[in-house]
Amino acid sequence: MTPELSVDAALALARELGVERGDAQTLLSHLTGQGRTWLVTHGHALVPGAAELLRRLADGEPLAHLTGWQAFHGLNLRVTPATLIPRPDTETLVDWALELLAALPGEPAVADLGTGSGAIALAIKAACPRARVTAVDLSADALAVARANGVRLGLDVDWRHGSWFAPLGTQRFDLLVSNPPYIAGDDPHLPALRHEPFTALTPGGDGLADLRALIGGAAAHLAPGGWLLLEHGWDQADAVAQQLVNNGFDHIGLRRDLAGRPRATGGRWALKA
Repeated sequence: MTPELSVDAALALARELGVERGDAQTLLSHLTGQGRTWLVTHGHALVPGAAELLRRLADGEPLAHLTGWQAFHGLNLRVTPATLIPRPDTETLVDWALELLAALPGEPAVADLGTGSGAIALAIKAACPRARVTAVDLSADALAVARANGVRLGLDVDWRHGSWFAPLGTQRFDLLVSNPPYIAGDDPHLPALRHEPFTALTPGGDGLADLRALIGGAAAHLAPGGWLLLEHGWDQADAVAQQLVNNGFDHIGLRRDLAGRPRATGGRWALKA
């Protein structure tokens, strides 16, 4: 049986294992139900389970999976191994969506395709309550997590199960957003992401298959003048922009992530009746 560690001993173990101090403190706060100030002043307090979880964290298991929570755009979201962990860079996509929605009157219709934990859909609904938000995911397990997040946060989103546009029928939207799988199948970073759902990370090949499918199918579900915004890899911006142009979009734009890398590309569906 692994002996219980004190707060100070757990932080010392974290240093030995190469775990960042901030991550170790977050984990200990989760286990104790106390804030970081309490940890500093209660170094001798025992923290059951700390040793095992710190070793799992050092082995690459995501902190969000160990705590069950991830902050995103001001919301605290439940996450599980069935969902992609929301990243701060994806807030770039949400901020762009909110800029566009601010210019639209009434109750604009928004669809989040491949919603995972519900992060994008819920962040948009929280910041723009008048928007009518629909969210789609192929994974029933992920959709259950997203729906539970919506209930807990009191945010009304229409959750639909299925692949991309299929659950939308003939419905049209003012804004379509998506953070689809876009990592190339041979990307050397994939092994480090082994704890997250593989199909939410990569479609295989050059990583562009789902982006192409979304761009190709979007027109049938956009109102005249509606927008499609897509997150993508840092080196995929030009390819995504060209696909948008080839499929009849104009006003092509780009947003960069927190590190200044190309992260989201979007376009407006041509103003047609």
